[in-house]
Amino acid sequence: MLDLDPSSVEKPLLGHRADVSDDASVRQAVAAAVTDLGGLDVVVNNAGIGAQGTVEDNDDEEWHRVFDVNVLGMVRVARAALPHLRESSHAAIVNTCSIAATAGLPQRALYSATKGAVYSLTLAMAADHLREGVRVNCVNPGTADTPWVGRLLDSASDPAAERAALAARQPSGRLVSAAEVAGAIAYLASPLSGATTGTSLAVDGGMQGLRLRPVGQ
Repeated sequence: MLDLDPSSVEKPLLGHRADVSDDASVRQAVAAAVTDLGGLDVVVNNAGIGAQGTVEDNDDEEWHRVFDVNVLGMVRVARAALPHLRESSHAAIVNTCSIAATAGLPQRALYSATKGAVYSLTLAMAADHLREGVRVNCVNPGTADTPWVGRLLDSASDPAAERAALAARQPSGRLVSAAEVAGAIAYLASPLSGATTGTSLAVDGGMQGLRLRPVGQ
């Protein structure tokens, strides 16, 4: 029988607000989390923003803004967290990268550049901190069914056709779910992946590695 005694219910998740483009804000949030949790074992660098267009379509200010969040945001969080992670017996950092880091996607020059930087940053961090007991990996999602993608679809002249086109470019024939990305992150963060570091885990429906024949051929 389900026990509905409120005293038996686990505490809700704790939340601390931070602006990853502001170093002081990040340090304050990390310190608060460490105080509340009694330490730090895992950091998931998931904050990011999108950008559309070719290399010509965004001005310098936009390039700086997106890099400041997507790349330097991860730097700030990792920098604040590392002193605490070194004290853990199973420390892990998981960075959210993208298929855009390893495959050329149209109209994604700025976004792809930031995710390419995240991929390289992941490898460098893994090398720097392995002997300190901190593993660093990244996940590379394909096109995921998220609110941001939903807004892009809503702004298209034919949202249904655009969704079909995005789904079709992944061999699985559908968009990636947020839960599937979360599952990959949970694996990389877990002590069960203790021998895994400096690795990118594709969660892309086969987009990076598979070249299927069209149906019927």
